[in-house]
Parts: sequence; C-alpha cells; structure tokens
Amino acid sequence: MADRETRPTTVWSRPERGARGPAPERSRTQIAAAALALADAEGLAAVSMRALAQRLGTGPASLYRYVGSRDELLDLMADAVAGELDLSGATGGDWLGDLVGLALQSRDAHVRHPWLADLNDRRGEVLGPHAIDYLDHALGILAPAPGTAGQKLEAIGLLGGLAVLFARREATAMSTGAPATGAPAAGDPATRAAHLAAVAAEGRHPHLLAALTAAGAPPPADRDALFVRLLRRLLPAMLGQGEP
Repeated sequence: MADRETRPTTVWSRPERGARGPAPERSRTQIAAAALALADAEGLAAVSMRALAQRLGTGPASLYRYVGSRDELLDLMADAVAGELDLSGATGGDWLGDLVGLALQSRDAHVRHPWLADLNDRRGEVLGPHAIDYLDHALGILAPAPGTAGQKLEAIGLLGGLAVLFARREATAMSTGAPATGAPAAGDPATRAAHLAAVAAEGRHPHLLAALTAAGAPPPADRDALFVRLLRRLLPAMLGQGEP
C-alpha cells in the first residue's frame, strides 16, 4: 500500500476514459497534436487550456475530462514529439553510427519545435510512453558498446543535451539571418572566426593565437558535420573507448 501511495502519478497513470459516462469525443493523441500545432504557431506561452479549447472548438471545461491540468498537457506534448522519432531501425550493428543517427533525429525534432527545450527545462524528468521507448531503444543500440549501464545512460543524456544546444543555435541563426544589405550577419560563423583571428593577432592572447595558428583555416560552416564530429568524439570517450 505504501508503494502505491508514494508512486508518482502522471497523466498516463490514469485510463484515457473512465469506466462510466459517455464515450470520449477526442483522444489524448488528438489533443496533444492540437497543442503542438498551437505551440509551433504561437509559442509555448500561448498554450493554455482556454486557447486549446478554442482551437478544438469546445469549452475549456470539456478538456479536463481528458487532461487534468496544463502541466499534464505539457507532458503529453513533450511525449508526442518523442513519438515523432523513428525507432524502427534494428540495433546491434554500428552502435556509434546508429546513436548518431538517433541524435540527428532528436536535434531535428527540436528544430521543428523550438519551444521544446524550454518546456523540458520547466517540467523536469517526466517520461511518457514514447520517451521511455526512445530510452529503451537507445540502450538497445548501446548494448554492444563498451561501458557500464551508468555510463550509457550518461551518454544518452549527453546526446540529448547536444541535440538541444545545436537546435537552439540553428534557431538563433535562422531568426537573425543576414541583413537585407547582403553583408554578413554578426552571428555568421565566418564573421565570428574573422573577429576572433583579429583579436588573437593583437598579441594579448598568446594561447589563443597559438591554437588558431595550429588549427589553420576553419572548415566550412556545416552544423550537421560539426554535430556528428562532436558526437563521434565524445560518445566513445564517455564509454571508455577513446576516439575511433
């Protein structure tokens, strides 16, 4: 009895419909999809029970038959995004390549839904069915990899963190863009590199100058390539294997 009382409850802890009463007009999946569309169009702050009810053409009170609170709605939204990832691929082959592919999917999901990172920051570690499927799939990919179970869970966490970081950088680049004059934007990678080189050349930062001189010209800005390169370096190191 004590275990039952202390077990955390989530929206998935309850059946989608009660044993009595009329048949539901909508499913949680439909409600989550409408909430995602609202957040994509107007941002996370626009998602309220009232605004969602208006979008669905019903009254706010009726939504509480399916979702107990806005927090539960946010949980459904996060898990719906996790459900967009394709987990159908077989595991057990190239674990590093498979995990990098999963990370690219995760990053792309955050690019499609730029509010997702802020949502996860606010709601903590509430894992729904799709998120648990993702975690299990990632662990399946890592089954042949070196490292302890704890290291593998940490590696999956790193994967998610980098996906969020790169998605935010891409969103920032897309929102700033280049000025209408055609001049490079201040956030343009080439502009940043030129500024850094100019500062290093002043001679007041010898370690930076030495590093830039040894590194040579930076490769063309390719966020996909940089993302993959970092993962391929970091993930094996975290699992005690070193860079492949």
